[in-house]
Amino acid sequence: MPNEEDPRVTRVGSPRANEDDLRVIGVPRRRVDARAKVTGQTRFADDIFLPRMAFCKLLRSPHPHARIRRIDTSRAVAHPGVYLVLTGKDVPIQYGILPVSQDEQALCVDHVRHVGDPVAAVIAREELTAFEALDLIDVDYEILTTISDPKEALATPEPRIHEYGEQGNIHKLVALEFGNVEEGFAEADEIFEDTFFFQGNTHLPIEQHASVAIKDQDGKLTIWSSTQTPHYLHRALAKVLEMPAAHIRVIATPNGGGFGGKSDPFNHEIVVAKAALILDRPVKICLTREEVFYCHRGRHPILMKFKTGVKKDGAITGMHLQTLIDGGAYGSYGVASTFYAGALQTTTYHVPRYRYQGCRTFTNKPPCGPKRGHGTPQPRFGQEVQLDKIAERLKIDPANLRLHIVESPNAVTANFFRLGTVNLSECIRRVVEASRWKDKFRKLSEGRGVGLACSAYLTGAGLPIYWNKMPHSGVQLKFDRSGGVSIFCGATEIGQGSDDVLAGIVAEVLGINPFDIRLFTGDTDLGPVDLGSYSSRVTLMAGNAALQAAERGKAIIAEGVAEKLEVPKERLSFADKRVFDSVAPEKGIPFEEAVCIAEARFGTIGTVGSYTPPKSPALYKGGGVGPSPTYSYSAAVVEVEVNPVTGWVTVPRIWIAHDIGRALNPTLARGQVEGSVYMGLGEALMEEQEFRRLPRKLSHALVHKFPSILEYKSPTSLDMPEVITELIEEPDPQGPFGAKEAGQGPLLPIMPAVANAVYDAVGVRIDEIPITPEKIMKALAEKKAGREPRFGPSHFPHINWPEALRVPPPWEGGDGNAVNDVPRRTRTVSKKEKVLTS
Repeated sequence: MPNEEDPRVTRVGSPRANEDDLRVIGVPRRRVDARAKVTGQTRFADDIFLPRMAFCKLLRSPHPHARIRRIDTSRAVAHPGVYLVLTGKDVPIQYGILPVSQDEQALCVDHVRHVGDPVAAVIAREELTAFEALDLIDVDYEILTTISDPKEALATPEPRIHEYGEQGNIHKLVALEFGNVEEGFAEADEIFEDTFFFQGNTHLPIEQHASVAIKDQDGKLTIWSSTQTPHYLHRALAKVLEMPAAHIRVIATPNGGGFGGKSDPFNHEIVVAKAALILDRPVKICLTREEVFYCHRGRHPILMKFKTGVKKDGAITGMHLQTLIDGGAYGSYGVASTFYAGALQTTTYHVPRYRYQGCRTFTNKPPCGPKRGHGTPQPRFGQEVQLDKIAERLKIDPANLRLHIVESPNAVTANFFRLGTVNLSECIRRVVEASRWKDKFRKLSEGRGVGLACSAYLTGAGLPIYWNKMPHSGVQLKFDRSGGVSIFCGATEIGQGSDDVLAGIVAEVLGINPFDIRLFTGDTDLGPVDLGSYSSRVTLMAGNAALQAAERGKAIIAEGVAEKLEVPKERLSFADKRVFDSVAPEKGIPFEEAVCIAEARFGTIGTVGSYTPPKSPALYKGGGVGPSPTYSYSAAVVEVEVNPVTGWVTVPRIWIAHDIGRALNPTLARGQVEGSVYMGLGEALMEEQEFRRLPRKLSHALVHKFPSILEYKSPTSLDMPEVITELIEEPDPQGPFGAKEAGQGPLLPIMPAVANAVYDAVGVRIDEIPITPEKIMKALAEKKAGREPRFGPSHFPHINWPEALRVPPPWEGGDGNAVNDVPRRTRTVSKKEKVLTS
């Protein structure tokens, strides 16, 4: 973090503290990797071909839940062209992304938990040969009871899908309370109770998962992989392969879309690494589209119950949220997801008292994990739809209601999250004005309507997955005598433009062109650790590290040039590839000459920068999920047209305003916002990860209903509405040049805004995602019959949340780390903190 010695605080001779002096930051420009992508020169993982390369294919379980009695691979081993067949006994060590959920194996040893769980791998000369050999492997299974949904998980403690967890097939229980919520309900003029359901869906990246591994000339392992988290894949490989981490190199290739779906270490990555070490030849795998569906890690299906107390003016007095979460077959990020499902409800509106109870269950489906927004779109949908119901009952315009209860800047929320800049009110005002909300809401003709919703999201995670005191991101710069600068960083480019962010920041500080910069990112051998592209963390964290490294390099160069030009270093400016006297701009030298002068005096010039987020005040078990250096905010108005005969929903236009702090590259920022709108629209209207049971004679399997792009429906370009985007800019002091995130927050308000617009159009509430024509037709029929429509599981089951899981008073300690059980420590508490009760 910045301190008195940090050059980010006292910048040497930089006149560009004034935004009018910025030459790169805030200027729309072509992204630095654009040419490679449009000309097809970008090398994705599946584009890598190496001499003597073999191909890997995985045999996957056809059963959702079974024990493996025996695997016979002899026929496959004897098949011409097959080099190697691996089974679970060859890679038995468990791994997982979180230290508390080390429950996966590269190949199942004795237990399969969902259709698609891999049990064997064939490595062969050609890909087709490997496919053929899969059919020659004989597996004897003992079929176990299939658990298809959370209610079955609660009712079926045996057989257990995993031996760890809370009890039976419950993975994680969370119970937190901040303030006396019952007192809040007693103070309320109205109490609202609503149940919502959010169906699971998947990421659908254009690029399928792919990896290539090789034993290099020194006998060490190198793997190229389509991953968002090379550092965590590096850890998993070292553990499972029992190799020194220093002998493993992970190169994160550019991702053809990630959206969270490539954030876990995956079994195929470990399998090809093991095979490459055994065969001493390159081994490659590229998953089929069906296999990507089985990898999943997508949106958790969540049943939610909201109870909210409000005063007559809409002010919230207390809120109680319960969630029942379908986690699928493995832990993945599930513990964090369970906390996330309740954590951010307090960051958008002022909620003085808050209770959250969450339950994640194991089921025999592909594991759920982090999808764009990670645990927050589901409760955001419920909260925003309930706010519309509250506004209607209280006869308050929904926009005015939200403006009245927006949380204040720099506040500390009920659950101890410290906010930064909060421009949600301005976001609401902008979309209300741009959409002509006052002229349309409840005033359009039958079948047409508008809906409004808001959101908040992280700008970087507060704690690392493996708790430590080291930086979350690091950057190294190398200054070349030719005037070029090289950036080395572990951050991964997943299409969101992180390479352009790093180049833009460094170019702005040094006064050079972004295209004078070479980037070496996502390589564990070349750059310092970055924890990965997730939680909208790269711009703020890697960006701050790059800013620090660039300022340090600038200071070194200024020291040498000041002596050469006989000018105080405080007067030197860096711009237009020159270093010059800001008082007499004609007195200066080219940037490359400035580097040479500095190198002659100080030796080879290389600088480093790093970033660690500020310490969170949330010192309780679970408080590590949700704190962020600052938060972004969004508001959206969606206009819909609903055909009352077919139930078909058309969305002609969407207005969205996003509180971005400062747009480092407005072109990219708008692209991220509109990409979020696209994904949110798909979730709102059509995307769902559905499963079905086959007849008992076919093993009673729970199988994916739509494991292909032909059947899993996602919006096309013809479905995309006109999107009017407004970027609300007030630089946040925590971000590099004031920037906040833009990649995930704008997705969150789209689904509830669509639901609210459908109600405005045809007068029926669809409290479930996705909002399909069938549900609308059913709701209209129920309304015509004088009944209130119900969808999905309307009854929230009783769950026994043990008292021991309730949050301890803060004076009993807790380090705020949600995913590690580290010892508690005592500390003095302030008067404010005593609001927290157990």
